[in-house]
Amino acid sequence: MIKSFIIRCAAIMALTLSPLAYADNSTVIRIGGFYANTDSTIDVNDPILGNEFTLDFESDLKLEESQFLPFFEFSHHFNDRHTLYVDWKQLHRNALVQSVEKPFQFTWDETTYDIKSGISLDSTLNIDIMRVGYGYDIWQGHNYDVGVSVGLHAMFIKTAFKGDIGICDVTTETRCPDTVEIPKVVDEKLSAPLPDVGIYGSYEFYPGFKLNGHAQYFYIKLDDIKGGLVDVRMGVEAAISENWHMTAAFNYYEVDVEYTSTISAADIKIADYNIYYSFIGPMLSVSYQF
Repeated sequence: MIKSFIIRCAAIMALTLSPLAYADNSTVIRIGGFYANTDSTIDVNDPILGNEFTLDFESDLKLEESQFLPFFEFSHHFNDRHTLYVDWKQLHRNALVQSVEKPFQFTWDETTYDIKSGISLDSTLNIDIMRVGYGYDIWQGHNYDVGVSVGLHAMFIKTAFKGDIGICDVTTETRCPDTVEIPKVVDEKLSAPLPDVGIYGSYEFYPGFKLNGHAQYFYIKLDDIKGGLVDVRMGVEAAISENWHMTAAFNYYEVDVEYTSTISAADIKIADYNIYYSFIGPMLSVSYQF
């Protein structure tokens, strides 16, 4: 995911190097994590019957359904009411199936690949989500603030299969009886920057203890991708020292993405993604403010 790494670094550098020289500047770096429940499928073809069916990454290809999901947040508060932020979440999974039970075919970039039953198949599905945005405090008091946020959102999806994979021309043979084997197939998709909106707030109910929360939402339907995200968090932040803080929160997080792939000549849908993962439960994070 070299492209995603470059974009993340560029976003963080842009925020860090912005000329925001105000006396009340504050910068917060937060690192934490929680467990995600994932359901991922891809629509493929049956090479024997010739019909389309849904292949499940978790039950058919043995990717983990629940996994630790780390996240990173960077925010810079300036000029009393303004905040710039960037956050990043990832879900990377890999699994090896010793013997494929269901043979299938899928098409990427107008090339059809053939997975035969009985082969050993190494599968990878990586999802990275990054947001960059701006927040404005609408209401402020001695021990509280409430604001709204707007931002841009990008998704990075990488799928890879490694094994004795056959390759054939879908325009000449549907079942591909004669194939040329290749060791690995990789497909990387990047969504266009997409808008998201939200609200946030905090309330200091006791010196050194804050009740804080946010809610963010976006929905997209653009060309061959559609989906949405809901992120609601409510928690308590405690000051460990002057600069270090710890937060325990309850988080509802849901991402649902559908990505449609077609062969332009015949308009045949062969490799549609349907990726869903969610989390409802506690999360922990540590932050440093300077």
